[in-house]
Amino acid sequence: MLWRFLGLLLLLTALGGCATTGGNPHDPLEGYNRAMFGFNEGVDNAIVKPVASGYKTVMPEFARTGVTNFFSNLRDPWIGVNNILQGKVGAGASDFGRFAMNTTVGILGLFDVASNAGLEKHNEDFGQTLGRWGVGSGAYVVLPILGPSSVRDGLSLLVVDWRGDPLWYVGNIPTRNELVGVRLVDNRANLLDTSRLAEEAALDQYAYVRDAYLQRRRSLIYDGDPPPEPDPAKTSETGESEETPARAETESPPAQITTLRGERVITAADEELTPAKEFSEVQARPAAARPDARGAPASVYEPRIPDNYDALLVAPGEARIGIARTSVRP
Repeated sequence: MLWRFLGLLLLLTALGGCATTGGNPHDPLEGYNRAMFGFNEGVDNAIVKPVASGYKTVMPEFARTGVTNFFSNLRDPWIGVNNILQGKVGAGASDFGRFAMNTTVGILGLFDVASNAGLEKHNEDFGQTLGRWGVGSGAYVVLPILGPSSVRDGLSLLVVDWRGDPLWYVGNIPTRNELVGVRLVDNRANLLDTSRLAEEAALDQYAYVRDAYLQRRRSLIYDGDPPPEPDPAKTSETGESEETPARAETESPPAQITTLRGERVITAADEELTPAKEFSEVQARPAAARPDARGAPASVYEPRIPDNYDALLVAPGEARIGIARTSVRP
């Protein structure tokens, strides 16, 4: 019943948030997410974290390692299924080999002998499989108790992934609940140091957790080698940047030199730092003119500087004294 309730809640939240706008395009449900994040933090600080801290204090390290290995070993068959569904048959066979070796030689998975034998540990789930198939992640969403997720990953977890969890096939319900509780506490104990660093380093812990989750999921889907994310400014099929009219109007054109007939002579480089200025070619006064090789009077360049030139050179909040330095060279 709990899984069905969470799945329905996730679906309703996703549908209700379609018309919601937020500062982050990946997080249109930010209002709800921040509220749920605060609720989860309250539950964690009041119950889960103290229990995990006590568990870590009381249990010897080798015993905690054995518990972690035991639950990790139970995930390997489902990881293998997802690797095969993603077309990585060799990795899937390796996962099943890990499970067989650790369950037997490793004494029910308490010892990770498969890693020492060269069988790499993988991390796959059905959400990653859908991602490899091209299904978008959808909006970021924080699930009650379960924490950070997305519409794709949350529905995958609540509808498919739980069926690949061997703990849910334990017939004795009290025993099953105890095993789920121990796994939750063990996972939280393993994350105590990481969460402490996040709390100390992040000014906005919610945004820190959200961005870390999204980056990690993207990395997992592409096995640690994700392609570059598309540039939002490049919206055309050819990949050319399509700027908005407002930006085109406000951006200054590059400085250039023109003759009296309007012919362009020089265009400033892209790294030009001064505001755009047009220079016109005028005939020098006879007293100052020097004939060139053909006997024609020389030309000089007189800049036409806009009236607000000084204001354009002053950055917001910065006071300039004296003559402003520019990149224009004589």
